[in-house]
Amino acid sequence: MGLPQPKPLERIIVSIDKDLEDIVPVFLNNRKKDVQTLRTALAQHDFETLRTLGHRMRGDGSGYGFDAVSQIGAIMESAAGRRDRATIQQQTQQLEDFLARVQVEYR
Repeated sequence: MGLPQPKPLERIIVSIDKDLEDIVPVFLNNRKKDVQTLRTALAQHDFETLRTLGHRMRGDGSGYGFDAVSQIGAIMESAAGRRDRATIQQQTQQLEDFLARVQVEYR
């Protein structure tokens, strides 16, 4: 008897204006790079970098149609101000999970 196969990740469908089709992949790729930067900053107790990235995500996410990125950024920015490592780690994982599951549909 083989091991049970993991369920495929449930997709998160986000509908984005077709005018943003050229820049959305760049935005999402940059957020994927941010995940590693966030982990490094957290390991180095670099709360200023964590706060800055959270602030940027909070401001940019919704403008690209990704409210979840803005929400994660807002929580992260606030947590960095409190030096709340557990919340920052949780939000970094939330961001990584969102990026792994998001599927963009252009309208």
